[in-house]
Amino acid sequence: MDVSRIIRLFYKHWIQILLVAVLSGVLATVFALQIPKTYTSKARLFLSANPDNPEATIQTTSGYGANRANTYAQLVSTPLVMDPVSAKLGFQVSPSAIKTEPVQGTVLMNISVVDSESQRAADIANAVALQLGKVIQDVETLPVKGATSPIKATVVQAAVPAAFPTAVNVPYNLALGLMAGLAIGVAIAATREFIDNAVKSLDDVVSGTGMNPIGVVGFDAEAKESPIAALNSRSARSESFRTLRTNLQFVDVDNPPRVIVVASAVPNEGKTTTALNVGITFAQAGQKVCIVEGDLRRPRLAQYLGIEDAIGLTNVLAEQNTLDEVLVPWNRDLLKILPSGSIPPNPSELLASTQMEALLEELREKFDVVVIDGTPLLPVTDAAVLGRSADGVVLVIRFGSTTHEQLKRSVESLSIVGARLLGPVMNFVPVDPSGYGYGYGYGYGYGYGYGYGYGYGYGYPSDEPKESNPARVKTDALVIANDAKPNNSEDLSANTEVTE
Repeated sequence: MDVSRIIRLFYKHWIQILLVAVLSGVLATVFALQIPKTYTSKARLFLSANPDNPEATIQTTSGYGANRANTYAQLVSTPLVMDPVSAKLGFQVSPSAIKTEPVQGTVLMNISVVDSESQRAADIANAVALQLGKVIQDVETLPVKGATSPIKATVVQAAVPAAFPTAVNVPYNLALGLMAGLAIGVAIAATREFIDNAVKSLDDVVSGTGMNPIGVVGFDAEAKESPIAALNSRSARSESFRTLRTNLQFVDVDNPPRVIVVASAVPNEGKTTTALNVGITFAQAGQKVCIVEGDLRRPRLAQYLGIEDAIGLTNVLAEQNTLDEVLVPWNRDLLKILPSGSIPPNPSELLASTQMEALLEELREKFDVVVIDGTPLLPVTDAAVLGRSADGVVLVIRFGSTTHEQLKRSVESLSIVGARLLGPVMNFVPVDPSGYGYGYGYGYGYGYGYGYGYGYGYGYPSDEPKESNPARVKTDALVIANDAKPNNSEDLSANTEVTE
């Protein structure tokens, strides 16, 4: 993970990391404050030459005692010391409460005792110091019976009861808890990032498609009520779609694409609204535009635009109607819409037929730009089939939802059939780069992910109206962009309040 990703990780999850760190610090502090009060008393022994031994001198015994001080410290936990001390005090003394350590570079030994009672800690320390002094002198005379020890251990500092309990190092515990919490928070955030394989940056798009995005459309909380953003020239999303229109015109300057399929990897990624808004921006630039409902499994164009879709594409392919008979003028003939018509039992075969190829040629002759709202690429092959007959495919990617694997497989599905990828479009990009809050809540009931949930017979979700044209969107605030045709400068009369 490079430095930039680490910085983004902290920026994105800083609240979570901070909360975990603070919680850990608070718990560490509370734990420290809940520790029972203890008292520490300390006695000190001095190891010197034994005056009763004529052969012992200060020079020889000082070095001798200092060298053996660590050994003497180990004697405290032996029965030679513990049993007499326990018998003297009248209760069993635990060696774990006693800490004996030589003072480095001296002949002094500190004996510290920690206990829940101040007086008892002092009594234990003094008893242990006296008994240890006796044991040291005894063990030094063991080899020769009746000999005099060269070392004498003298208590030079008696233990006294502590006036205050041993202080709990609250700042230390707090700092330790904060650091531990910080590490845990970062680990949790990194784990979430590792598990979450969604596309969340332009670099991810480039690595997955091999192309720079030709469009970036931001998240807009008002998009659910006003999905057709291109009709509002003051909208930031409308400017995004105009940029996308411009980039499409420069994908191939000598031979710009005229028949464009808009597809996505999986459902709920905003392909239909992208197709609509791109088509509208082309029309506003003075082009003759037709938007085709190429999703013959779950058509939604008619719902968005408030038109009937009983007769349309399938009827033309079945030679029941001509193209001119089924084209629907929209928004005072700003552009033409080719609805889906009756939902067929074999959409893939119908879209791959020679009749469809002939229809696309007819549309190419009648219009400057043809935008086809395709299907998700991974659940079904319809959009890939259309892409092979069209000039190319625009692949809509939903920020924070489309996974790297789905993106990779979508590009592969287009490559397999020989369809041209015009470029990816990053949709639902949040204004806040932390990555939270994206998504309009669009959903057809396709199911999420690929391989299931996309087919016939699902109808409307239970929380949507069953009429063919749901409630209209209020459009008094919508304004046709400045580059619209002069004779089509009036506002949209009706839109459907639906979600994709």
